Amino acid sequence: MISTFYPPYGFGGDAIYVQRLSKELVRAGHEVDVIHCADSYYMFADEPGAFPDNRGVTLHTLQSGVGGLSPLLAHQTGRPILTGSKISRILESKQFDVVHFHNSSLFGPAVLQLKPSYPTVKLYTAHEYWLVCPVNFLWKNRERACEKPDCFTCMLHWGRPPQLWRYSNLLQSSLDEVDEVFTPSRFSRDMHRERGLRREMKVLPYFQPESDTAARQASTSPHPRPYYLFVGRIEDYKGVQTILPAFEGGGDYDLVVVGTGSYDAELAKQAAGMERVHLVGWINQVEIARYYQHALATLVPSIGFETFGIVMLESFAEGTPVIAHNRGPLPEVVEESGGGLIYDTIDELAGHVAQLAQDTTGRQELGRRGQEAWSRLWSAEAHLDAYLGHIARLRAEKAQA
Repeated sequence: MISTFYPPYGFGGDAIYVQRLSKELVRAGHEVDVIHCADSYYMFADEPGAFPDNRGVTLHTLQSGVGGLSPLLAHQTGRPILTGSKISRILESKQFDVVHFHNSSLFGPAVLQLKPSYPTVKLYTAHEYWLVCPVNFLWKNRERACEKPDCFTCMLHWGRPPQLWRYSNLLQSSLDEVDEVFTPSRFSRDMHRERGLRREMKVLPYFQPESDTAARQASTSPHPRPYYLFVGRIEDYKGVQTILPAFEGGGDYDLVVVGTGSYDAELAKQAAGMERVHLVGWINQVEIARYYQHALATLVPSIGFETFGIVMLESFAEGTPVIAHNRGPLPEVVEESGGGLIYDTIDELAGHVAQLAQDTTGRQELGRRGQEAWSRLWSAEAHLDAYLGHIARLRAEKAQA
């Protein structure tokens, strides 16, 4: 596994996915090495947080000795100038059957051209929109979802230097070196295609491991009143600020917000004086399960374009329904599961939360459907079967060729 970010040196769903996949592969008897870049993490954070252990996974943490210069050079040139030789040495240290690239944004696209001297299957997963968006999120000018590309100006709004390599053939030629490209949702695949990516992509949804059954049965609610739950990075494009009006004034249920990010201070300012809104900060992946277990529903209000929405699977796995904004792949997941509700306006959201708070039977039925869909479509077992099936197919095709 080769990824810019990996726990505890990571922030979002891409790093969590790589860790989960690595641990499930180890559990299934495979040997897994992970290469990640600590220099890139320290460009955005001071110290790594605490995360579940990585026993069984061999970690290669890259630190150049020159701090942020290494990822900056990769960002600007599109090439892993200070990390490429180290990655190549690791690739030659064993005979890896599979080399799987993940978030490559601060290695540069040319990292995909690295390959060992022996035959192997090379994969790439597009966890975000980095292949078609210099700022990864399709969040234009730091203020709205990107309806039409204007990348040069957008980069300036983000305070980032433009990537001139994006106007060359480097990205396409690098992708040509990969045997298969995955993306987590049909929406993400179609959005990449719409933005001009000339490469076939296979849809391979995320997954959620099963939590400990005994711990689930013994857990107590982390909040004294009935509550709805938001989990995620606190960024403007995640949309948590848009749902605050549904919790104004008095009421029998609260909003509990779990997460941290660059929008923390602004969100706290907007929520000031709202007695039913509780900002609890970051909660580790072990403790977060009980927040899902006791919630009335999980709210997913993203106003940007997600590639999947992994918190929906975390909620379904605990038998908790979701209420999601009708944006990007979120309705796709709700429709496939039957485990939630969709809204377009804040009035619709307010109606849904008021309804579910009173309708215990309906809430439980949505939770049951979501949990059944998770077991069938998005469990670790289902994901591993699909993932290894793709690899077996590619190995057979390469052997035949």
